[in-house]
This record gives sequence, C-alpha cells and structure tokens, in this order.
Amino acid sequence: MASVSSHRQDNQSVYVLHTYPFKETSLVVELFSCEFGRVATTAKGARRPRSAMRGMLQAFQPMLATWSGKLELKTLHGLEWNGCLLLLQGEALMCGFYMNELLLRLLPREDPHEALFAYYAETLKALASEQHLATTLRRFELKFLQELGYAIPLQQDANNAPIVMQQNYRYEAEHGAYPIRGSLARYENGVQLSGKTLIDMLNDDYSDEQTQQQSKQLMRYLLAHYLGDKPLHTRQLLIELQGY
Repeated sequence: MASVSSHRQDNQSVYVLHTYPFKETSLVVELFSCEFGRVATTAKGARRPRSAMRGMLQAFQPMLATWSGKLELKTLHGLEWNGCLLLLQGEALMCGFYMNELLLRLLPREDPHEALFAYYAETLKALASEQHLATTLRRFELKFLQELGYAIPLQQDANNAPIVMQQNYRYEAEHGAYPIRGSLARYENGVQLSGKTLIDMLNDDYSDEQTQQQSKQLMRYLLAHYLGDKPLHTRQLLIELQGY
C-alpha cells in the first residue's frame, strides 16, 4: 500500500462523494479512494464552463484519479473513467446520496478501508438494479459500521450468552442485546427486537417482514447514536419520498 504522506498519487481507484465551491473558479472534491480512504482535493478551475474536469465530477462512477500534496487538502490533477457507467434513478439515486453522506460524516479522512471500498462499489451496482433497495441499504449500513470498528454483536447478547431466536431483546449501542424480563416500561434506552431478527441479520437473511422492519429500526438507532445531534439530510428526504 502506498504511503499517505507521498507527494503524488497516480491513477488511484476512486469515487466522487461530494463537491462544493472553492474560491472563484475551483471546487473542493471529496473522494473515496481504495488505498487512501476519504481524500479532500481541489479541482482548480473546475467551475469554468470549458473546464475538462467539470464533466468528470460525477458521483457513483468508478474513476481513476491523480492528485498531489502533503497537506490535508490535495490538488486534483485528473480523472478518468474506470469501468462501466452506472445509472441510479429515483429512490435508488437518493439511496446513493445517503451512502455518500454516511461516508462523509463518519469516515475519517485518509483512513484506508479497502474492504469497505469494494463493498461500496458492489452496493452501487445493487442499487442500479433497483431491486430490494431497503435490504441493500441495511446490508451496507451494517457493513459500514463494522468496517469502521464499531462492535455490532449479533451472535451473543450483552452477557455473552448465545442469542435465542424466540427471546425478545433490548439492543443498546456499544453494549449489545439485553434479554427483556418482565415489563417493558422500565427500559428507556435502545431498541426492542426479537432474537430472530438478530440471527437473520447475522445470516444476511432479510426475507422476513419483521426482520426488515426491526433491522431498519436498529440501524436507524445505531447510526443516530454515532452521528450525534446532526441528522442526515438525505435520510429525511428518503423518509419524505417514501411517505409520498
């Protein structure tokens, strides 16, 4: 693996996560790269109408990028297409933006996650097929948190006992699942779910309707815990779209 502190990186596999204006004619381009994780770069002159770079700054497309610089904000020198173009439409497009916002919010800069990069690429292809979008997102959310090092125990409860399919649990962030005994009224924190849901998630099986609902509640709760007070813009948009 190349050193993060190297001055120039050529033809690195990347995806564009986000762009925003920088100075008069440039853009800051947030990249997700295979070898270097999230990298912030400047595309000089990219806001000019005739900029060759401008048309290349497309989200969700596999690209090769070249940049240089030793500071946190690098200089982006070029982008090239690196494979088949993906077309995300409608709700699938919003799901893609949601994934990008998760990466921008929780993935530290220049922290390599090659397995997550590969899974992100696979998930984009799954979204492009426009099938089972909710399940595709649940899988990505779980993989994402696990790859970042957050413990999401699904096989054992908080007391290190095996999860029992018929048992109901209260799942608490950073602790895991506690068996529910007696009244639910005394449980203030966490999410209630069945042992079956945890076992289904462990086995990557989201075919059961209850598992779909409870896994959604669990991942929403866990992500809110790690995101803190600032909610995701794209999640709210997705909720509103689904409401319509």
